[in-house]
Amino acid sequence: MSKFTHIDKEGRVRMVDVTDKKPTLRIAVAQGVVSMNPETFEKLLNQTIKKGNVLETARIAGIMAAKKTSELIPMCHPLNVTHVAVDFFPDKTASSIRIKATARIVDQTGVEMEALTAVSVAALTIYDMCKSYDREITISDICLLEKSGGKSGEFIRKDQEK
Repeated sequence: MSKFTHIDKEGRVRMVDVTDKKPTLRIAVAQGVVSMNPETFEKLLNQTIKKGNVLETARIAGIMAAKKTSELIPMCHPLNVTHVAVDFFPDKTASSIRIKATARIVDQTGVEMEALTAVSVAALTIYDMCKSYDREITISDICLLEKSGGKSGEFIRKDQEK
């Protein structure tokens, strides 16, 4: 059982000990896509959704979520994230919003989960604010695009959009 990083020799769940790791600059970028019907998409872009400015609310929700990741994901280390950005890329032809989140820190462990959590909660916020117009909204393609820093080095997803 000791081959698993979150399980000790006796089979008990544990948080990975990063005490001896050297703090390095770590950056993670994640994305997700929220797709909706064209009418809802237009309302979102024109800021006529009754609940308010959807994208700015989703941006705030994503940033807040990144800072609370360790409270949501059981084995994540609590981190003092130094930067989170959440950006939106509307695609009129697909009636979708691509969400991209970047998280940065100088620490002993990575910020992939923080970037992924930011994307996920931003997407859920868009859904929540638009659901009364469109029950068929879908959230998809949540994934890590890239990461750098730490012992495992750099990762760049081969099929990522720029």
